[in-house]
Amino acid sequence: MRSRFSAFAVEDEAYLLRTWHPSTRPGRVDFDPGMRWTGLEVEAATGGSPIHTDGTVTFRARYDYRGQPGEMREQSRFVRHEGAWVYLDAVGE
Repeated sequence: MRSRFSAFAVEDEAYLLRTWHPSTRPGRVDFDPGMRWTGLEVEAATGGSPIHTDGTVTFRARYDYRGQPGEMREQSRFVRHEGAWVYLDAVGE
């Protein structure tokens, strides 16, 4: 989760697409030039150990959008795909 947040912050599209499950991965990532990610707080996590095949991460991400501070909260689902952890989707979507 932290690495994906960092990838959004530096607009590393290749990393984001590589760590996105093929069934939900978009063709490209559209970055908004007015968005600046400023912080991440992981609130909870389930699964994710070497014996698990899936897990969730609940987080709050802080941002500045065109000079206005904001916050995004999400519970993300991750699964193992070809041996690596990848983002699947947000719970409830």
